[in-house]
Amino acid sequence: MSAPNQTGIAGAIRIDLKRLHETWMELVYPRQLDAEQTVLGKWRPQTTGSRIAYRLWGAIGTPIVGLLYPLVLFGYVLRYQAGKLDSAVTRIGIAGVVVLSVVVWGALSVLARYQLEMSPTGVIAVVAAGLVATVSAALAVVTSRIGGRASTVLLSYPLAITAIFLPPVVAGLYSEAVASYIFPQSESLAEWLLENVLTIGGLNDYLWNNYELEGVAYVGMWFGIAVPVGWLLGTLVTLANYVRPRN
Repeated sequence: MSAPNQTGIAGAIRIDLKRLHETWMELVYPRQLDAEQTVLGKWRPQTTGSRIAYRLWGAIGTPIVGLLYPLVLFGYVLRYQAGKLDSAVTRIGIAGVVVLSVVVWGALSVLARYQLEMSPTGVIAVVAAGLVATVSAALAVVTSRIGGRASTVLLSYPLAITAIFLPPVVAGLYSEAVASYIFPQSESLAEWLLENVLTIGGLNDYLWNNYELEGVAYVGMWFGIAVPVGWLLGTLVTLANYVRPRN
């Protein structure tokens, strides 16, 4: 039975916060995490100075845990959705993922050509987008099956996000209609990132002076976004698994 069912939502939150704070304490002090039921019990300071330092470290960790916990909750949501997706993938297998992707994108290509009367170039855009999505999805499944949690976070999640981010960008390279929507939005996002995120060490100036956002550079930009976003989502799921392991 899960923690929310055993203790109620409020009790589950208290358990989560306690585990996070004990983890923070254990960064400096021994026997803090889940130590009450052990033979030695939780380590406690013995001198006045060490007690002050101990309480000070605990006080510093309290707001940090408070800021971190919403991310843990988001990680629970991601874990639930990822679990449903993983169950579906397990049922159909890697070959099933590839076949399903080919069928879906193939159907979209046929629809684009004969129902929407899209030009041959537009159809090529849909096919190219489907190829990117299919390869990325297949690689995401493969890397999630080997290497455990590390390969899942470092490779599977970025590849899964790539399967979402890159197809419309690749389609824009072949279709002016798609490009007219995707590329201006990409330019606005790139400007915001350069002005607000990539300012450390003058990285934004280097990118401004040495690269132009055109053609295949859009693909590189969105792949560069997909990788850290995938890492972030994978880390949040890992954090959720740590705070409240699956039973």
